[in-house]
Amino acid sequence: MAGELSRLCPVCGGGSFSPCLQKGTLRLVRCHSCSMVFANPVPSCFATGDYYDSEGTSYYLSPAKLESDYSPVRFERELGLFTRHCSGGPVLDVGCSSGAFLYQLKTRYSGRYDVVGTDVSGAPLDHAGSRGIRVLRGDFSGMDLAGERFAAVTFWAVLEHLPDPARFLAKAAAVLEPGGICVVLVPNMNSLAARVLGARYRYIYDQHLNYFTRRTLHRLVSGQWEVLETRSMHFNPVVIWQDWRSGGRAVANAERASLLQRTTALKQSRWIGPVKVAYRLAESMLGGLALADNLAVVLRRSQ
Repeated sequence: MAGELSRLCPVCGGGSFSPCLQKGTLRLVRCHSCSMVFANPVPSCFATGDYYDSEGTSYYLSPAKLESDYSPVRFERELGLFTRHCSGGPVLDVGCSSGAFLYQLKTRYSGRYDVVGTDVSGAPLDHAGSRGIRVLRGDFSGMDLAGERFAAVTFWAVLEHLPDPARFLAKAAAVLEPGGICVVLVPNMNSLAARVLGARYRYIYDQHLNYFTRRTLHRLVSGQWEVLETRSMHFNPVVIWQDWRSGGRAVANAERASLLQRTTALKQSRWIGPVKVAYRLAESMLGGLALADNLAVVLRRSQ
């Protein structure tokens, strides 16, 4: 079909797969060799990144999204995970969008990190630059960094958007200092939300090309990387409730940003202390069972 690209399995390169799930025009298949679930075919605008430099910009720069992303509670878990494994040095965030993670890292840990962000989406990079973030524009996998090396490379909710995530991980390995780390966070296809909701889940949608489980994520990084830590984290029961009631209708970007803004505000409210305790307990239990919303891995290049 015009405007679509067919693909092999992004984890093992296999060409044998079976239909797994269909949601509107999105067609997911399961690899016969490694069980990876992925979109096939995919719209070319998502495969090339053109979408994120045009239609996606209004979402990433919406007031609700920016307010949430730059909130001090937005990256609490990511910062905790990252700083346990990287105490300082140059950091490259791939798919940095408006630069919020790097901004939090730079301001909370002043003087410890030299931050750089890259993305294919121009306007969000302009915003990152306005917040004091050094930015590199274009496709990271083909970028000439003129020998520059980093103590850490991060992919926060990025690999699920890429037609060839292995190529990006290989580039990350090539630009790391000896002993440097790579941190990856992706949605968890085995999460409680995905199990309960199936095709109703809002994060099964066209922009997501890859649907990882702990097993397939580890398979993707095997050989080139040593896994230092794997965690399952984040849990949003409001999403489960809303998506169950809606029957899986498409969720507009404005609605996604609005929910993020509301949940971020709740996290900062001092009036819901008991609810926060219950929430953290639920998240911890789900994380221990690898059923939380996201999977995160900390990697070191194999010697």
